[in-house]
Amino acid sequence: MKTEDKNQSISLKKYAEDSYLNYAMYVILDRALPNIGDGLKPVQRRILYAMSELGLNAGAKYKKSARTVGDVIGKFHPHGDSAAYEAMVLMAQNFSFRYPLVDGQGNWGSQDDPKSFAAMRYTESKLTAFANLLLEELKFGTVDWQPNFDGSLLEPIIFPAKIPSILLNGTSGIAVGMATDIPSHNLNEVLDATIQMLDKPSSNLEDILKHIKGPDFSNGAKLIINNDELNEIYSTGRGGYKIQANWFKEGNQIIINALPYQASGAKILEQIADQMQNKKIPMVVDLTDEGDHEEPVRLAITMKSNRVNPEDLMNHLYASTDLQKTYRVNMNLISLKGSPKVFSLIELLKEWLTFRKTTVTRKLEHRLDQVNDRLHIVEGLLIVYLDLDKVIKTIRESDEPKKDLIKYFKISEIQANAILEIKLRQLAKLEHVRLEEEKASLINEQKEIEKILGSSSRLKTLIKKELIEIKAEYGDARNSPIKSESNAKVFSEEETLVTEPITVILSSAGWIRSAKGHDIDPASLSYRGDDSLKDYCRGRNNQNVVFLDSQGKAFSIPGHTLPSARGLGDPITGRVSADSGVEFMSTVIGNDEEQFMISNSAGYGYISEFKNMVSSKKSGKAFMKLPKGAKVLKAFKVEDTHKFIVAVSNIGRLLIFSLSELPILAKGKGNKIINIPKAKFESEEEYLAHIALLADTSSLRIESGKQFLTIKIKDLENYISSRAKRGNLLPKGYRKVDAISEELDPKLSEVE
Repeated sequence: MKTEDKNQSISLKKYAEDSYLNYAMYVILDRALPNIGDGLKPVQRRILYAMSELGLNAGAKYKKSARTVGDVIGKFHPHGDSAAYEAMVLMAQNFSFRYPLVDGQGNWGSQDDPKSFAAMRYTESKLTAFANLLLEELKFGTVDWQPNFDGSLLEPIIFPAKIPSILLNGTSGIAVGMATDIPSHNLNEVLDATIQMLDKPSSNLEDILKHIKGPDFSNGAKLIINNDELNEIYSTGRGGYKIQANWFKEGNQIIINALPYQASGAKILEQIADQMQNKKIPMVVDLTDEGDHEEPVRLAITMKSNRVNPEDLMNHLYASTDLQKTYRVNMNLISLKGSPKVFSLIELLKEWLTFRKTTVTRKLEHRLDQVNDRLHIVEGLLIVYLDLDKVIKTIRESDEPKKDLIKYFKISEIQANAILEIKLRQLAKLEHVRLEEEKASLINEQKEIEKILGSSSRLKTLIKKELIEIKAEYGDARNSPIKSESNAKVFSEEETLVTEPITVILSSAGWIRSAKGHDIDPASLSYRGDDSLKDYCRGRNNQNVVFLDSQGKAFSIPGHTLPSARGLGDPITGRVSADSGVEFMSTVIGNDEEQFMISNSAGYGYISEFKNMVSSKKSGKAFMKLPKGAKVLKAFKVEDTHKFIVAVSNIGRLLIFSLSELPILAKGKGNKIINIPKAKFESEEEYLAHIALLADTSSLRIESGKQFLTIKIKDLENYISSRAKRGNLLPKGYRKVDAISEELDPKLSEVE
């Protein structure tokens, strides 16, 4: 006879799929995602239940945490003790839970290092009063129970939470293929919104957001979120927001007194110190963690001077450190149907209210059953007093008094048992009065419960009353102020520089370099071969330097990037894309609003602001439109003291006119400065050779060969006219002008 093979073959693919699916569903439903009803994960629920079974309520004495953890893993949660203890610690940390459920005594970690808590053999714990809102109705028939892992005990499947706990404390978790991230909220706001939804189930998101302003955390850090982001989060259940540290200025220090949720102060100081070391924030000279027991968060950032703008510095640190963190929202929960679902705020409140109505209904039904049972017994006991002698005689004489009592008085077995258990002292007249009063009270309670169970509006009123009482007892003010936008911005390379004065040198061959300070003489520097000084300018290394070529193009190079004057420099053509054959004529440096006089050899020019010359393009920008054959001359910075423009042609014609006659332009050809006949310019017989600016108290220095003249402006009346005139010839011997310049401390005219 053949024996039947009991082994069943299954493909590896199907086995793997089934096993992984079972594992995934276990992680989703029994580990990572909270239930919408009580907002707890299974391990959290088991910890709180074990503590309540140990009698560790808010009014009890503390007990060693190891005792609780032992009960949790021994009776309900057969996993590692460290994992259970960490879950317990999380519920005790006021910087992790907005409303802690465990009251811890000892070292339970700090915001700076949440995992620095002491071992469970050292800490002690009990439940907080707030946890009672989850556990209070557990014994009132409100929830279903299930066997524990070995079937020896029962544990609640869910807690009969009196508040929407999932919104109040939030949660995060990673399951298989899904995750949850729910921020905490303020109890007053959430209960107001819940009452709104209870009173008006048709309320829209706009109505609810009149109450719930946004997430709210246990510290005072700012919440950065605008209305659009709020609407996205609460309408879809998904989105994001930022949290920004709080700070204030104290003397020369920035004091940070509130950090983003789960941000580490030690890590932030490390991030700032790293930037200091890399010279990205030269305006910071010192960092200190001044936190203590009374003020856990107090980070001090010492600034270099009072000239540093603390807001700009903090905006940089927000953008480059954990002083501002981004958080995501994914309101993924186990629904009342037992499956995961991403809830909008409206859906979440409605679903929780459905849970709460069911819970309260079960509580009332359970109480009604108790009332009816007690009323039944009380009515039976009152029968004793109708014929007390007969009851006593029956009990004394009957072989089966219970049956005889049931038969004679037409009562139930339960009532007969209650009569038989009456003690002699309960036969007193006062006891009869007490039973009559109890019966009346029970009948009233029975009617009241039946009214509530028979009316949805009465049920709503009862729930609303409970929520209002909870709000009055546990409600608190919002901790997290809300700001609609962040000005976080990382410093540019120029902003992080230690600004210092520089002198920029342009050589005749187009080589550029930068020397520190303004006291250097550019002509005294070494030059390559026959090369020599062409032009120079003085400014600061955090400014742009503009180089003007002979064709009227302007090229910009950041001052701090120029090669050092300790060497011979680099060719400018390696930094910019200039046309071949052009000559670089001038260099200027300044702030955006500063003005410069621009001119060309054809005798045209204008005044322009520095920002008009700056270009981010390597190819530069067309700045001055030149007549054919003209070249750009040296540019001059216009000072407040300057009143006159001095122009000298190559044949010695000198013209002086008011600076106000020259137009201010962004770019272009400009206006005629000195009248040079077109034919003479085209034949290169005459052109504008030199230009300068004078104050009304300064003198003009004219250099010609080895001799020079220094003449006060008041002695130049013969040459002062209006713009675009021919000008007058200089004295013989000075008509071949090599250079002109302004002298602020003039000497009398002299010939050397």
